[in-house]
Amino acid sequence: MKKLVVLTGAGISAESGISTFRDSGGLWEGHDVMEVASPSGWKKNKELVLDFYNQRRKQALTVMPNEGHKELFRLEKYFDVTIITQNVDNLHERAGSSKVIHLHGELFKSQSTVDPKLVYDIDGWEIKSGDKCEKGSQLRPFIVWFGELVPMIEPAMEICKEADIFAVIGTSLLVYPAAGLVKYAPENSPKYIIDVNIPEMGFMHNLKKLEAPASIGTKEMADELIEKYA
Repeated sequence: MKKLVVLTGAGISAESGISTFRDSGGLWEGHDVMEVASPSGWKKNKELVLDFYNQRRKQALTVMPNEGHKELFRLEKYFDVTIITQNVDNLHERAGSSKVIHLHGELFKSQSTVDPKLVYDIDGWEIKSGDKCEKGSQLRPFIVWFGELVPMIEPAMEICKEADIFAVIGTSLLVYPAAGLVKYAPENSPKYIIDVNIPEMGFMHNLKKLEAPASIGTKEMADELIEKYA
């Protein structure tokens, strides 16, 4: 099976109804992102941060994977598919995708504030003040905040280097280091980019652009990949 590596961003989740901050002038549900997505914001007001992500979780439970997510799962019948996502929701997993790398953390997990290796599944949608890890420290959202290292970036780079086919779906390629992953895909591998606003990609070879919503463009790409390469 050929290895298909897919980098996904906010555009694929937005079609399911997940709100994104980049479409609203740097505000996320009315909050400055640094208030709710930075270590300084956490230090300043833990209750605000906990509530913010609790509400995101609660909302995420009301939405469903869209056709873009489902098409990527369909491709697992024909390709060795790895999804590298900038999204923190679990819509890829809920659609059935079996290999998903979350660059920016996972909304439905919590993390110790004293030992980052201690990560727990969240039962339901809440992390409460006073919820503690086994070492007695307050749990925080398992999210990579602005100013923090991205632990999964190096494994993602290695996977991109192995791609027989590489695709980018629903991302503006403005957020680094994730945006730099496209440069690790082999030069001769076929590449696709799907978005309603496709950025300049002059440095990429063998590139096909599909200017469309993720749900539509991903189906078009999937049909073409199955016909050409499966």
